[in-house]
Amino acid sequence: MAAVSRGAASAGGEVIGVLPGTDPGESNPDCTHVVATGIGHARNLAVVGSGEVVIAIGGEWGTLSEIGHARSIGRTVVALRSWTLVGRDRMEGAPGIVQAETPEEAVASALAEL
Repeated sequence: MAAVSRGAASAGGEVIGVLPGTDPGESNPDCTHVVATGIGHARNLAVVGSGEVVIAIGGEWGTLSEIGHARSIGRTVVALRSWTLVGRDRMEGAPGIVQAETPEEAVASALAEL
């Protein structure tokens, strides 16, 4: 996320860091605003609930949980070189998840969803 923050800040954007811990000093230096939640992994729901579209980048288990939370609350997820999901019945084809291969494609897909 440091690279994402750096890119957004260098383009003149506002960068909001939503931290799992209670120490705002744990944010990266490119964060314009910091929310130190103190709620650990539960902050993933706050992260995806705070936007209209979610871009999931790469990913480990925390990213997968963010994808699940986002879809549970109806947010479209743009997966940038992230998880691919397979479902059954209504979940076949992973509805609401758009695959992207480049940052530019991810941003364009997210903006198209708005």
